[in-house]
Amino acid sequence: NVDIPALIDFHKSHGALATVTAAEPPGRFGVMSLRGTKVDSFQEKPEEGAGMVNGGFFVLSPKVINYIEGDDSVWEREPLENLAKDGLMHAFIHHGFWQPMDTLRDKMLLESLWKQGKAAWKIWD
Repeated sequence: NVDIPALIDFHKSHGALATVTAAEPPGRFGVMSLRGTKVDSFQEKPEEGAGMVNGGFFVLSPKVINYIEGDDSVWEREPLENLAKDGLMHAFIHHGFWQPMDTLRDKMLLESLWKQGKAAWKIWD
């Protein structure tokens, strides 16, 4: 349920060439805090994920095209890495609902939420 108008306003107000939506992934695995090989703490599938990830929504300035070297350029590699390195990318922090759909398990979860009427991304009647 990324607020797209707020994302666009954020991009315009920060003057960056690129703005990426930063989202907190849902905890998918048990997390351990280690000291050497000693487990200091263990939490199975925590609510918070392992930091912020690329949420998949971008607002871009036309000048971003200069960071894409050709058809073989992988957007998530050199272009984004270089925009960040050059200080030309900002992150719009999204704390709302965000769920990837990378696996069959993800798809089934999202379909289940939809069928239960709990689809946080549905903003229309």
